[in-house]
This record gives sequence, C-alpha cells and structure tokens, in this order.
Amino acid sequence: MSASEQDTPDTVAELDEPAEPGDPDEAAGLTPKQARLLRVVAGSVLLVVTAAVLAVRLANHTSVLVVGVYGIAMILCGVVIELSRNGRTRLATWLLTGGLLTAFALDWLVLP
Repeated sequence: MSASEQDTPDTVAELDEPAEPGDPDEAAGLTPKQARLLRVVAGSVLLVVTAAVLAVRLANHTSVLVVGVYGIAMILCGVVIELSRNGRTRLATWLLTGGLLTAFALDWLVLP
C-alpha cells in the first residue's frame, strides 16, 4: 500500500474534527461567574458558622481572646466575600482556607 492509499479522506476527517461543546470528554469547569458565586456563598456560610462557634465559645469561656480570634475570622470571611464579588476568586479561596485554618488552630492551641 502506498502512503496515499493509507490516508483516506475518512481517517483524516476524523482526526481534524473539532470537539463539540456537548462532548462528555470535554472537561467540565465553572464559569467565572459561577466561581465567584460559589466563593461568595462559601464565605457567607462560613461567616454564619463562625458566628455560631463564637456564640458557643462565649457561653463557655468569656475571654477577649475568643472574641479576637473569631472576630478576625468573621472579618476575614467578609473580606473573602468582597474579593470574590470583585473577581479575585483564587486569592479569596487561599485567604479563606488559610485564615480559617489559622483561626481554628489558634482556638485549639491558645484559647483555654
């Protein structure tokens, strides 16, 4: 067989076809608007959870450190919501994750 016989128009056309938007092989990702909305919702939910934990901690231990740690965590959630609304979703994700992990680690290590 010669090279021209091996490359038939059918096989070449199969290789050059662009992927259709509905293909299941295409990676499913979030649009920027969906990512911003997801970060805003996550920040809001974590803000409410942090406020609930603050209320429980204040019922058990009345301390300025408790208010300080959880107050800073709540402010951080607000900053994350605002960053997400302005399109800084990656920064907001890192800030939310790192800040809340630090706040809960301080609660476990420092607070009575």
